[in-house]
Amino acid sequence: MFEHISWIFEVTLNSKDLSGLKELMNEMVDATKENEPGTLAYEWTVSEDGTICHIYECYASDEATLAHLAMFKEKYAARLMTFGDATNFVVYGAPNAAVIEALDGFGADYRAPIGGFRR
Repeated sequence: MFEHISWIFEVTLNSKDLSGLKELMNEMVDATKENEPGTLAYEWTVSEDGTICHIYECYASDEATLAHLAMFKEKYAARLMTFGDATNFVVYGAPNAAVIEALDGFGADYRAPIGGFRR
């Protein structure tokens, strides 16, 4: 029932100049869309004042989550963090032990499902 894993990753940006962040975002979005069929949603938003970036991600399974995290760690994590500091990371779903181990390194705060639905 709750096979999807999703999260909101928050970055407090160190500059209101979003040009470099948008360039990296476009690269990451394109690579994720082209190479990760198990990624169901990958959406970036920024606060009106340009100081907070939220990245909403949703994965079909533990395996899809791990595939994304492997690519993210290898190619993008260090680059993303040059634009700010991770200030909140809330994970939704019931990830397996391997996913939890991978996400713990990013300071994940887990929320276990208790009901609801997804279409």
